[in-house]
Amino acid sequence: MGKGMLIVISGFSGVGKGTVIKQVLDSLPSLYFSVSCTTRAPRFGEENGVNYYFITEEEFERRIARDEFAEHTRTFTNCYGTLKSEIDKPLSHGLDVLLELNVVGADSIKKLYPDCVSIFIAPPSMGALRARLEGRGTETPEEIARRLKEIALESGEIEKYDYIVTNSIARTCADEVVNIIRCEHMKVARNDLKNKFSLEE
Repeated sequence: MGKGMLIVISGFSGVGKGTVIKQVLDSLPSLYFSVSCTTRAPRFGEENGVNYYFITEEEFERRIARDEFAEHTRTFTNCYGTLKSEIDKPLSHGLDVLLELNVVGADSIKKLYPDCVSIFIAPPSMGALRARLEGRGTETPEEIARRLKEIALESGEIEKYDYIVTNSIARTCADEVVNIIRCEHMKVARNDLKNKFSLEE
């Protein structure tokens, strides 16, 4: 059994990453979704251990001190982090692992796992993105303004990604992400050709 592949997905806030990722996971049942830790409160419908591990700031700091995070960052007033155990254990068992990260977290992961596949999900237009943010109804106008400023900074990091996929229709976007993952598995560099085509019994 070979080592699994690490896939990192990022995208602007409000771009619809959650919907796309859910459909990718439905299409690839063996894909392991790495659940991140966060200090923010759960949103409506979110479950602990499914969407995030919702922990206190004190617990977050303790995990940093124990070097349990592969990456961690603070966005506005909340902390987010990916546990090393959520990556290394499934990879070692041959499972592909999917991470959803912001550009800062993705950059840290790419330094630790340089052979990971990085995908950025983009909106069809900035106008459409603003409409999605306002339509969520979960943030104040001031918070949306901060999100838009963050988006302007994040846009300069897109060129560091391997792929960019536009989310005009979630199903189409998810299918394109699935195709990327499948194609990456067909790369010669990811295959053990010596053992696969060995003539030795």
